[in-house]
Amino acid sequence: MLLILLLIALGYRLYFDQRDLPDHESFIRFEVPTTGQVFDARGKVLIALAVEHRQMVSYEDVPVILRQAILAAEDKNFFSHSGIDFSVLPRVFQKTAAHSVDTWRNGDEGFRLRLAQGGSTLTQQLVRGFFLGARMRHENDDTLFRRGLAPGFLAAALGAPTANKLLRKLEEARLALWVEREMERHYGSRDRAKQEIFARYASYIYLGNGRYGFAAASTYYFDKPLASYTPEDADQAALLAGISKSPRDYAPVGGDPRPLRRRNAILALMARNGYVPLDLARRSQAKPVQVVAVTPGRTLAPAVIAHVIDELKQHGGDRFRLDDLFRGRISIHTTVDERVQVVVNEALENGLATYERRHPAAGGEIQGSVVVLRNSDAAILAEAGGRQVYRNRPNVYSDFNRATGAMRQPGSAWKPLVYLAAFREDIDLDTPVPDEPISVPGGPDGVTKWIVNYDHRFKGQIPARQALAESRNTVAVWLTRRIGLDRVIGMAREMGIRSPVQPFISTALGASEVRLVELASVYRAMASGILAEPHVIDRVTDASGSEVYRVAAPAGEVSSAGLYEIQDGLRGVIRIPGGTANALNRQDFPIPVMGKTGTTNDFRDALFVGSTYGVLGITVAVRIGFDNNRTLGAQETGGRAALPIFREIMLRLYQNQVVGPVPAFPWVIEEDIDGYLATAATRAAVAVPTSIGAAVAAEPPDSGRPL
Repeated sequence: MLLILLLIALGYRLYFDQRDLPDHESFIRFEVPTTGQVFDARGKVLIALAVEHRQMVSYEDVPVILRQAILAAEDKNFFSHSGIDFSVLPRVFQKTAAHSVDTWRNGDEGFRLRLAQGGSTLTQQLVRGFFLGARMRHENDDTLFRRGLAPGFLAAALGAPTANKLLRKLEEARLALWVEREMERHYGSRDRAKQEIFARYASYIYLGNGRYGFAAASTYYFDKPLASYTPEDADQAALLAGISKSPRDYAPVGGDPRPLRRRNAILALMARNGYVPLDLARRSQAKPVQVVAVTPGRTLAPAVIAHVIDELKQHGGDRFRLDDLFRGRISIHTTVDERVQVVVNEALENGLATYERRHPAAGGEIQGSVVVLRNSDAAILAEAGGRQVYRNRPNVYSDFNRATGAMRQPGSAWKPLVYLAAFREDIDLDTPVPDEPISVPGGPDGVTKWIVNYDHRFKGQIPARQALAESRNTVAVWLTRRIGLDRVIGMAREMGIRSPVQPFISTALGASEVRLVELASVYRAMASGILAEPHVIDRVTDASGSEVYRVAAPAGEVSSAGLYEIQDGLRGVIRIPGGTANALNRQDFPIPVMGKTGTTNDFRDALFVGSTYGVLGITVAVRIGFDNNRTLGAQETGGRAALPIFREIMLRLYQNQVVGPVPAFPWVIEEDIDGYLATAATRAAVAVPTSIGAAVAAEPPDSGRPL
């Protein structure tokens, strides 16, 4: 009678008790964390980010061979039962009894019930994870889940952990029956309900290494989409299907025989159930277990991903958060073009390797960064925040991004801001300016500092065009004094410098630290006449594909005052003999560009920033230097260390037609430079070079020192 009453109570609880049921709508919607994706401008995935790496699939997305492997491994009667497979209960009871007796005989404790694993249907496994995760995590505690007479009796007889497990299994069975009824009611047929449950299982189940669902697991272990599976892939399908029983034991790892044995057992079951021919099962069993080595966080564009995360925090507000990306609620569509990124990565590595051949002791230590901007709107087409392998460790998106995070002096790459500010006053490219000794106040010690040029010579009165092309330090300081440092700082702010600018005269020579991406945008604005903030996120979409954010179009323009002169002057840096970037004025570089080199004190940093012309052009900024700010070595200027990287990037992008046709400079700019070059010999004859020694000979020996 007691047994009959117990069975009646159990049946009522399983089939009729509607108390404490969860919200079935949440299961039907199945809004679980998925994988957030970051796309490039052409829709290619740059990286998948997730708390739980998961890809949702439909029943049709799961290939037949994988369905068969899952059913053989976990639940061959899935399409015929109602959530519980009663046919396996005798086997489960037998295993439980045998396991309990063996444990009792071999242990020091008294007899305790040891529940056997296995026997759960796909539906039970699914509801266990979806509804009962908290219970699973705490069922081995000494505290009962439920209070009452029956749970208390079970705990007294079996112990709290075993009682918790029994109660959880009972609830699991109850929810499995309920879910199948609700799904059939919602979808209108048993077959459709079963397919939907199967799809949820295939998307939800944990398969090791942070991967949830078979699509994510296939990509991780085999670098293979589910759509590519055929019957000849039965070995891989069986290997995946075998993981869910115990990911810790059966996730494939090189040299571990357990996944192989599990896979071969499933292949034998597939043949026994008639899913695959026996000869295919045997051929598949003979294959070795081979997995693809995957490094989490690796991407073609780690600096881009770091920048995306920063911008997401900046623009999300109440609409979306970083957590929404990692849970797959939103997707990010970037401005980056993967083709440009590949060129940038390779050019940076080539440039660093060239430097290391000159300085073998710096092997693996020298660092660099690159930014490529679209001139029309400051969209970032590519970004490298460091070398691909640094100190024997691959670069990942959580690493330091030197393009946006490193505050370094720009050196002479800052000077165009001085000239642009001067061009808005009463200076033009043909204005004579003094390349003569000039001193600046010293520091706390009060010692006067003398400004010197790179070549330690002075040329007297020369045109501003020549002074800019040859990067004469003395002229930059003289211009700053003439127009006022405040105007230079104001020009920097107007053109996009957001970093603090120091109110010292040395700022004229690039002593204030800035970010490379800021400097790139200054040159982009000079080349295009468009004011815009650099950005890497183009738009954000939610899980349904609806747009929740789009970057605003540029709304500002650079004042026309001085714009033509700075474009003409920076083009002259390339075309004028003696210009610091005259190496780009060669037949093997048929791309007209404007730009400027930069070299900081003691050769600590080498830079080159340059652009093709106008709104259809691009801007490339390159910086080379050590993270510890030590010297690159004598003569390692921007023209030697950074310019070759710029050159390779520009050549490959335009030769491969990745960024459109090469924009031409206006003929008036080229004619201006032609006119200057035609009379350059006359100007050179007028200018009388003076050695720095002669220039300061009249000064007392202790009156100052070069800056």
